[in-house]
Amino acid sequence: MVRESRYAPVVLNLLVAVAVSLVVNFSYLLLFFVDQRSEQPKPPDERIVRRAGEGVLSVSPDGHGYLIYPGGDSVYVTIQRIRRLNLRDGDRLVADLVPRRAGAHPMLTAVRMRNGREFDYGALFNRPSETVEMSLQLLYYLLVSFILLSILTSVRRNYTPGRFARRCMWCLAAAVGLYLLAPVTDWHTGRIELNFMGGRMLDYMLLLKCSFAVVVSMLFGWTYVLISRQQAVVMENERLKNENLATRYNMLVGQINPHFFFNSLNTLAMLVREKLDQKALTYIDQLSYTFRYIIQNGQSTLMTLEEELKFVEAYSYLFRIRYADKLFFDIDVEERYLQWTLPALTMQPLIGNAVKHNTITRNNPLHVSIRTRDGWLEISNPKVPKLEAEPSTGIGLENLSNRWRLITGRDIEIVDDGHTFTVRMPLQKPAGQ
Repeated sequence: MVRESRYAPVVLNLLVAVAVSLVVNFSYLLLFFVDQRSEQPKPPDERIVRRAGEGVLSVSPDGHGYLIYPGGDSVYVTIQRIRRLNLRDGDRLVADLVPRRAGAHPMLTAVRMRNGREFDYGALFNRPSETVEMSLQLLYYLLVSFILLSILTSVRRNYTPGRFARRCMWCLAAAVGLYLLAPVTDWHTGRIELNFMGGRMLDYMLLLKCSFAVVVSMLFGWTYVLISRQQAVVMENERLKNENLATRYNMLVGQINPHFFFNSLNTLAMLVREKLDQKALTYIDQLSYTFRYIIQNGQSTLMTLEEELKFVEAYSYLFRIRYADKLFFDIDVEERYLQWTLPALTMQPLIGNAVKHNTITRNNPLHVSIRTRDGWLEISNPKVPKLEAEPSTGIGLENLSNRWRLITGRDIEIVDDGHTFTVRMPLQKPAGQ
């Protein structure tokens, strides 16, 4: 079963928080880059107009300003200019003006005198740069989104509607607290301070941006919880399915091994009683190889045809010792199929059944044929039933059929025309072919 990494939700929440922060501050970023381009050195502007006398700066609550001259004439001052030059409401300014377009009223472009003194541009460096302000805004909304997402997505493991509703209430409470702690810039002093320390708690722009971050975080949190629950159900079903397949497969393999084990011991006992020492030693070697193959590969799902044929060679030797000159194996396998795969121990029950249910004598030797044809493995033998038929439960073929269906998802074909018994099994191509 694939386990969820303990850091995966944290990383995902962080990435979503970054995206929310960028979206919330998109207009701020856009103005920042536009303003940076406007700071590039420019040739002297012949349109600059210098007015005699001073004008008084009036800054509105939203940050826009107007330089008002005696007689009622006024000049517009941009928000960026006020913030960058650290201008305050009521400042008396002597400034350079430039028309925004032909025939339009001019706007402030540079300050010459402030409150009767030459304007000191060097003093502006005490004010936080726009880069610092932008970074604070990005970090603040990243933190807001990350905290809200962490609260919401923590319910994914033990989800109930009630628990999720309580998490939403906690998110709203956290959002109110974070709103009070939001970093804001005072338009008049240029200082960065916490929202609850300022004079304008209900800043509509800050409220709008925080509300957007809350709504997006809650929507994503709800979606993430639903997807996590769905994935958990799928993973649990897959785990149960794999456990069921493993259990059924182990039971099938367990039903094969005892039958083969007792037959092998009987044959070995016969050799010992007849004092055929050399044959008994060779038989033990082949039996050892056969059991080692079963132990090592009995739980494997797929083996190559070449490996299965090596096992058949050792396994058939055990029967040839028992049925000397009466049992033959005709193997005709195309080389191109040797690396194709099939379930392990496929041929063992078929060979065992052929020996068990047919008469094997010198006058009627048994020929077991193993061949490949059109991507299928075919094992066949003539039907020569014993006079006293062996009791048959059919468990061997049933096991084989079930194993092929479980492992490959395909069925084998059993053909019995009364004269020849044939089992056809589809081989699987190796990966990459």
